[in-house]
Amino acid sequence: MADSAAFFDLDRTLLLGASGPDISAALRRHGVLPDRPIPGERALFGLFDVIGETLPSIALTRQGVRAAAGWSVEAVAAAAEDVADVLADKVEPFAREALAEHRHAGRKLVLATTTPYDLVAPFAERLGFDDVLATRYRSVDGRYDGTIDGEFVWSRGKARSVVAWANANLIELADSYAYSDSFFDVPMLSRVGYPVAVNPDPRLLLYATAREWPRVWFNAPPGVPKPIGIEPQDVAALAARPELFPWVRIEVDGLDRLPAEGPVLLAANHRSYLDPMIVAYATAQAGRRVRFLAKKEVTDAAVIGPLVSAFGAIRVDRGSGSGAPMVEAARALRGGELVTVFPQGTIPRGHDFFDPTLRGRHGAVRLATETGVALTPVGIWGTERAWPRSSRLPYVLNLADPPTVTIRFGAPYRPPVDDIDAATSELMARIVDLLPAEARMPYTPTDAELARTFPPS
Repeated sequence: MADSAAFFDLDRTLLLGASGPDISAALRRHGVLPDRPIPGERALFGLFDVIGETLPSIALTRQGVRAAAGWSVEAVAAAAEDVADVLADKVEPFAREALAEHRHAGRKLVLATTTPYDLVAPFAERLGFDDVLATRYRSVDGRYDGTIDGEFVWSRGKARSVVAWANANLIELADSYAYSDSFFDVPMLSRVGYPVAVNPDPRLLLYATAREWPRVWFNAPPGVPKPIGIEPQDVAALAARPELFPWVRIEVDGLDRLPAEGPVLLAANHRSYLDPMIVAYATAQAGRRVRFLAKKEVTDAAVIGPLVSAFGAIRVDRGSGSGAPMVEAARALRGGELVTVFPQGTIPRGHDFFDPTLRGRHGAVRLATETGVALTPVGIWGTERAWPRSSRLPYVLNLADPPTVTIRFGAPYRPPVDDIDAATSELMARIVDLLPAEARMPYTPTDAELARTFPPS
């Protein structure tokens, strides 16, 4: 028997916004509510989506119990079945990952919400929850009577419900998790050993920061902040305009091969510290955010490290031999993200930098085969002229004669799984095919060119 659990709030936690609009629509379809929306209903739901629960909104929710007097239990059940799949489809991608991880760890999954039990039970069943703690409306002779049976599952009432359920099911709350967006759920969050603030409202964000509770957003990978629904990469995408890069000319080809949504796995060659920026610039043109695997020397740096992590970088410690980076990358792909891998691992040095044959590690192919996501090869050329490895900073003052950088996206394909060495060689060959003809010609570099391939001393 499991001795720990994970408790999840519904609105603005599992879902990005409120479940109310979809539930109300289902109740109207089944004749429970009148066809015409209540005046101000949409505005109230919109306000909730932005700032979360407020005392006035909860007061209205309490009044809803009385308003339900006379409703048909059978009609409400039909509406709940009707809306269950709609709500399930709106569960945030990384919420699904959290549910799967807790399920794999053997924890009980419990939905804890103020929303009436009869309206969310089918949804909870779709998601594989083990139990539901929700406000229960009392019924008599197949009709609700306008009263509550038990707790109003909100704030301290929700916390009491969690404690009572844990005691009845022999669950150790000290070993359990709780997820919520609302400051009013602090009582519940404080009862467990591992509280998590999800998409926190302003007061919970401050409280969780002070208590050093994790703050996460289930529509972004772990470590990416979205305090007002916007992550740093969204802001940076506004700067992805050619006129803001006067020190380099950027040519993008094959961008139509990137789908507008869903998981994408890019594999690019590596020539410069500028390469991630060029990929991000190009993918921003397609309206896609990008996640990178980044060496720990970058993610752990005092100033740049937190910034890179906030942009969704996945930390890689090559010396540890840990498979955690691939796990995180796979999680991002399952969450519908666009992930970029540089199979070479690092920028080649010396004569290797000029070798027409590219050599790669197995990670990109393994990631593709393990997740079932197609590989999209990417060829980058010319970035070393704008930011060679020997320089600590890019040549941003080169405005008179800016170099041309090209990035080309190849056709997505699925690598074979029987021979990973051959599959990796094929990937690198596909990348080379996207580079200009000069990249495939043997070349004898000068001493100065060789020097530019090494880090600054």
